[in-house]
Amino acid sequence: MPVARDGTQGRPLSAKRARADSPKRIVARHARRAGGRAGPPILTLLRQSRADLPPTARRIRDYIETYAEDVIRMSITDLAENTSSSEGSVVGLCQRFGIKGFQELKILLARDLVEPVRLIQEDLAEGDGFGEASERIFAAHVASLAETRKLLSKEALERAVAILRDAKRCEVYGIGSSGPIAEDLGYRLLQLGYDAKVVVDSHVQSVSAAMTDRSVAVITVSHSGSTVETVLATRLAHQAGARTIGITRLGKSPLQRHCDVVLYTAANETRYRPEAMSSRVAQLAIIDTLVTCCALADPKASVAKLELSARVLAEKRF
Repeated sequence: MPVARDGTQGRPLSAKRARADSPKRIVARHARRAGGRAGPPILTLLRQSRADLPPTARRIRDYIETYAEDVIRMSITDLAENTSSSEGSVVGLCQRFGIKGFQELKILLARDLVEPVRLIQEDLAEGDGFGEASERIFAAHVASLAETRKLLSKEALERAVAILRDAKRCEVYGIGSSGPIAEDLGYRLLQLGYDAKVVVDSHVQSVSAAMTDRSVAVITVSHSGSTVETVLATRLAHQAGARTIGITRLGKSPLQRHCDVVLYTAANETRYRPEAMSSRVAQLAIIDTLVTCCALADPKASVAKLELSARVLAEKRF
């Protein structure tokens, strides 16, 4: 006999109701509720589906159910390694339930397990007013910068500068909230006289990356390190022979496999949010440091280029 949504046995469902209560539709309704406390539909779906899953998917499902709060903090690579599976298997499990990918799964888990206010900003608490909110947000940014500074490797920074200085041309990739960071980096390199091109369109990224070679340096900005478009573009560039630099959060991610050098940032908001917040401050600090070190590698030439840029821009100001 069919099992109702509350776990009890009931009358057979009509075809219309069966379609309405399919896993994909239940997840969609839950996403629209965005934080309702009525229960954990995604975990319920995972529990009820166990018997119907193949061994690898069942192993991933079991881990998610047991360590749901930890999974919210993981990258897809972490989960794949912890379950002796592949990233493709993780995505495949998500798609069984009409979920596009692992990031969306984490958002659904967070909406069931986390205080709704923390979906707005990681460090907020119920009842916080404007004063408390501003203090917590500034504290989060300060902590992100301090932790990123500790993570910044002098050796990695030196290698990144060497790659950029040796390249005839630079390409910078970023998608979503990382796009403006990529554009800022490209503009800053341009002011130093580098032949820098910023690509924030996913189709153009792939084509442009495939056309690179050993003379090109590619910098990819991605907080999660798991964005499909930028990971693909970086892989294509690396395979074409380009030297690749990644700016991403600490932790294992698909992006790192295709990078010759990685500059790490530290921020915690990807636990519950689809977009980064304090990570952008850390990313800006990283690119500011990277550009400054590139300038210091040849101070005389850099100062001349910066003065030229200043003169040109002066004509655009009253």
